Amino acid sequence: MNERGIYCLVFRNPGITLGIGSLGDVEFSPGWHIYVGSALGQAGFSRVRRHISLFVEKNKKPRWHVDYLLTSSYFELESVFCGKTAERLECTLSGLFGGENVPGFGCSDCRCRSHLFHRDGNPEDEVRSAFEALNLPVHMKKIK
Repeated sequence: MNERGIYCLVFRNPGITLGIGSLGDVEFSPGWHIYVGSALGQAGFSRVRRHISLFVEKNKKPRWHVDYLLTSSYFELESVFCGKTAERLECTLSGLFGGENVPGFGCSDCRCRSHLFHRDGNPEDEVRSAFEALNLPVHMKKIK
């Protein structure tokens, strides 16, 4: 049985305008971005393994909004945070990140404004604190 839960991908980019599927051209500020995702489906955290593989190999056509970041040579996947839970906490976790965001990114199946948030500096401590605020033990993996 696959483990399930929620996760955050932490990206760094130099600032770019990039086509993101149905969102069209999106201007990304330079710095860091936090993407909040759910791994509650049948495949569980294998979704995160797919994200990492797509970032490394860049060998598939983008399917979801986040895939456009993973396949872009301008976005570096720096780290991944995962928290095991059976509860639907993806939107609650997203709600803990305020500030600049990309409207409509990664949230076509919920009522959230966004699941992608910009930061000027490295947000890893903030991400860890957000998982702790939800009382979820977090596992972090450095990618780059």
